[in-house]
Amino acid sequence: MSRAKNRAQAERWLQTAEEDLQAAQVLLNEKMYAQACFYAQQSSEKAVKALWYLVDANPWGHSVQRLVMEFPQQDQIENVEAWLEYGALLDKFYIPTRYPNGLPDLTPGQVYRKDDAERGLNAARKLLTACKARLDRENDGNGE
Repeated sequence: MSRAKNRAQAERWLQTAEEDLQAAQVLLNEKMYAQACFYAQQSSEKAVKALWYLVDANPWGHSVQRLVMEFPQQDQIENVEAWLEYGALLDKFYIPTRYPNGLPDLTPGQVYRKDDAERGLNAARKLLTACKARLDRENDGNGE
């Protein structure tokens, strides 16, 4: 794919990541903590996948941590250890926030609390901001 098409694809994924983060905030405000956690995870997954598309690579899977670990240009990520920590937190929100059989005897709404959602949104916001900055550097001609 051309650089322009890669950038356009990355921007689409990043826009969707921003929308998911907005949805997570609405859900947090409405005290729907499990759902807010899930949308925080989705935001980060899509933000990191945007970087994969930017460098003309094909991301696979849903683990934010793995997407960071296997990113083809990981050496260009500042503070990759923080990204991995955020990913590890957010990956815990992928399945058990949505399915009652992902947790022993309780529903996601009974298990996830406000502090879970706040931590998830904080991690997602930091990853989204970092991914956006990387895309902005590329748009300015300073990336890759």
